[in-house]
Amino acid sequence: MRVLIISYYWPPSGGIAVLRCLKFAKYLRQYGWEPVVFTARDAHYPTLDDSNDRDLPAGLEVIRQPIWEPYAWYKKFMGKPADENVNNVFYTDESAGGWKHRLAVWVRSNFFIPDARATWIDGSVNRLLAYLREHPVDAILSDGPPHSNTRIATRVSRETGIPWLADFQDPWTQVDYYQLLSLTAAARKRHERMEQEAFRQASLTTIVSPSWKRDLESIGARDVRVLYWGYDPDDYAGLVREPHDKFTLTHLGIMGYDRNPEVLFAAIRHLNATVDGFAGDFELRLYGQVDHRVRESVERHGIQEQVTYAGSVSRTKALQETLNSHLLLLLLNRQENAKGRIPGKLFEYLAVRRPVINFGPEDSDVAAILTETGSGPTFAYDTAPALAATYIEEHYRAYRRGESAELDPEAITPYSHPTLVRRLAGWLNEIAA
Repeated sequence: MRVLIISYYWPPSGGIAVLRCLKFAKYLRQYGWEPVVFTARDAHYPTLDDSNDRDLPAGLEVIRQPIWEPYAWYKKFMGKPADENVNNVFYTDESAGGWKHRLAVWVRSNFFIPDARATWIDGSVNRLLAYLREHPVDAILSDGPPHSNTRIATRVSRETGIPWLADFQDPWTQVDYYQLLSLTAAARKRHERMEQEAFRQASLTTIVSPSWKRDLESIGARDVRVLYWGYDPDDYAGLVREPHDKFTLTHLGIMGYDRNPEVLFAAIRHLNATVDGFAGDFELRLYGQVDHRVRESVERHGIQEQVTYAGSVSRTKALQETLNSHLLLLLLNRQENAKGRIPGKLFEYLAVRRPVINFGPEDSDVAAILTETGSGPTFAYDTAPALAATYIEEHYRAYRRGESAELDPEAITPYSHPTLVRRLAGWLNEIAA
């Protein structure tokens, strides 16, 4: 059985988004499916990471279609360095962009639908239709966002009749940053029309959380099932824990303006003032992009000497850092759909079996998983800083005693990629039949 996987993100891309389809491709052969990958050539990836190459199955067929993206134009228009990462402009606020930034967002919103990879769609559809005439497959699997992937799969499935599993890392019109697009009424209708066409064409739809499953169903998606992000046990082979000398709290990924943890910074300031030795022992490490307003909050609370902005690192380095840390920080967006947001890094945190402190809705899907696995508490962004401080202090005192918390490995097994891809293969068997 052969499955065509349509994914914009593919090695040499780094970051979290590439991992979903990469892990699908890695494990599907074990369950009777041969993957064929369709992806972009010369894509404008935010980060590159050659370490992902180790997960590529031997002899995997990869079809690359040239792509043009507007990011180089945007950087030139904004006067930004050619190597600056601007893919996440909706998560990290442009403090000095002014009218130029607003105009660029308006152009992106209304002329690049469904997203900045829209010019890739037509050529990709034509290429795949020609390929499939000579090299048939039994099913199609696409992953979005970017929902240009979803649009390509919609059209190819409609033209060929090949059954299609539509996978969503994030929703389409229900995603948090959709409200930040400067959409005209006509553009909004185009998004909604394309989304509904995808729902009607898909044989089966998967999404990463129970809450988002219900959200998709509420706007017409059929036969929606939950497929969590998960973690790959192979990623941790050979890693040995070497705890940092300081009591370290680590966050991986984008820390945007809607994830600004003021309550955490206040808790750290409180601990500095009330717990002997904490100020000298504590370090907060932030890996990835950090919005300027988060940095300003750090300075406002007077804890800048305890914060390290570590920038982007390789995936192997990131996993090693989580393993070496004493506590791990998870932040959910302060957006309407945050209850269903389960960041991929949650499962990487679980895999290293380190305790987690989470900020976001206390009734979120993340909070439920953390409780189920005994991994840590969830605090609302408006909670009293002393409550979060109490939890941090508990682990700090264990650190001073030389103790190390270890989570139950059996509790996280259901979230491993081999387990999840077995389920995915069963669904592919279902739609192919």
